[in-house]
Amino acid sequence: MPGKTSHSSKKLSAPDKSETALIHNIAIQGYEGSFHQEAAQLYFGNEINIMPCDSFRTLIKYASRDENTSAAVMAIENSIAGSILPNYNLILNSDLQITGEIYLHIQQQLLVNPGVRIEDIREVHSHPMALLQCIDFLESPPGWKLVETEDTALSAKHLHLYHHKHAAAIAGKLAASLYGLDILAENIHSIANNYTRFLILHKKDCTHVSEGANKASVNFYTSHTKGALAQVLSIISEHLINLSKLQSMPIPQNQWTYSFHVDMEFDDISQFESALEEMSAYTEGIKVLGIYKNGKN
Repeated sequence: MPGKTSHSSKKLSAPDKSETALIHNIAIQGYEGSFHQEAAQLYFGNEINIMPCDSFRTLIKYASRDENTSAAVMAIENSIAGSILPNYNLILNSDLQITGEIYLHIQQQLLVNPGVRIEDIREVHSHPMALLQCIDFLESPPGWKLVETEDTALSAKHLHLYHHKHAAAIAGKLAASLYGLDILAENIHSIANNYTRFLILHKKDCTHVSEGANKASVNFYTSHTKGALAQVLSIISEHLINLSKLQSMPIPQNQWTYSFHVDMEFDDISQFESALEEMSAYTEGIKVLGIYKNGKN
């Protein structure tokens, strides 16, 4: 029997440039000057209002319920650290749709208050992941104390607010600009090819038709029938669709059962629609999380 399919007939994707001008309030995880803000400005332009959220759960809440929030930008995976698994479930259990994506090159800078010299520094503040990304630089002499914080941009903000003369922060260039800090050392991350993929999220009633959609994010789960998953993957392949992401996730309500998140890239929307129809015969449920333009194109 065919599985239950949740799929709007309306094609969803990233807004055209002419439409982005209408978007004003963008929810992000983190603080002003964060890489989330950089991604939001890169996608929507600089003329937006940022609504900082202290967690991804809060971001989903505001993007879903707050009438003044136009859209949200959420990190979903990093080329070094991998997927942010809890965020897949947050999106799955929300009423939001993925309408776009953007890849941001993560470049870390050593920031100080004006006039502070490298020999003045005794400790370096930043998010644990940022400290880890810059560990080769930080472990070289003179051996500073590393202080973990909740956010790179917040570290930069506190550096500015408290006029630290013996501390530095690791954050991006946007944070340096916003808080009037000097960049004492540029691009101090150990791995140059460090990218984070961010998803653009909209309320379902704010989504719209857009030309050029060539990627879809879908969540599904199969029956325990032998070979069901293999059959689904075979259908995707037979329709000449590139499977750029396959992520399994536990279903909390059912022990040792999993749903699967797939990102599917195609040349024509008809390929995806045809594959989706055939997939439903081998699944217990399918939810289309979004149809949008590939951010790498």
